[in-house]
Amino acid sequence: MRQIVLDTETTGLDPAQGHRIIEIGCVEMVDRRLTGRNFHQYLQPDREIDKAAEEVHGISNEFLADKPRFGDLVEDFLGFVHGAELIIHNAPFDVGFLNAELSRLEARRPPIESCCSVVDTLVLAKKLHPGQRNSLDALCKRYAIDNSQRELHGALLDSEILAELYLAMTGGQTTLSLDGNDAAEQRVQGAVRRLPAQRSRLKVVRAQPDELELHLASLATIDRESGGTCLWRVLEAGSREADQVE
Repeated sequence: MRQIVLDTETTGLDPAQGHRIIEIGCVEMVDRRLTGRNFHQYLQPDREIDKAAEEVHGISNEFLADKPRFGDLVEDFLGFVHGAELIIHNAPFDVGFLNAELSRLEARRPPIESCCSVVDTLVLAKKLHPGQRNSLDALCKRYAIDNSQRELHGALLDSEILAELYLAMTGGQTTLSLDGNDAAEQRVQGAVRRLPAQRSRLKVVRAQPDELELHLASLATIDRESGGTCLWRVLEAGSREADQVE
């Protein structure tokens, strides 16, 4: 499986208002391993960057003055992501900007979804952690991922962080680094707590007769309301039959 973790930085929040992409960062994973292949480019947007946006990512119009435009590198970008599964945090934002850029080209291109599938890690995070904050910073804290270098948003750095987060959220990883000795893998191994072989027996607390009566009454109510399909009663009946056979 080939996956591309992608992030963008922009001049503002809404491509419908003419805002543009000013940075694209992508990192490649194959079979849940980083390959070391990245795509990273700053772009000349041909418009002013909103002050609020510049405060978030720290990229200025002066810095971008000599950078290529999206159309200058669209072939390289599409060639890099073609056929991959895109991993994006808050995918509608980045996909919306990418499609706006593709539609502005003199030779208009189809939406990015026509050549890639898309996974939104924000949707995934909300399913895993309903009712909690699921920003990139909040998830890094939750999964103990180091984002200390993230003083400002940056497309490539955020893609690298998101790659580690995605692997953590989807069941861990074989390794992030090429040599297999990354810090995340050490954290996973360090989180395993082994119980000593010689330890005291667990104390078993038996239910009292009045508690058993309440339990049986509750099961009877459930069984009546469910039309005789109370699973606990079915299991208890099966257990009694097994004891009689023995």
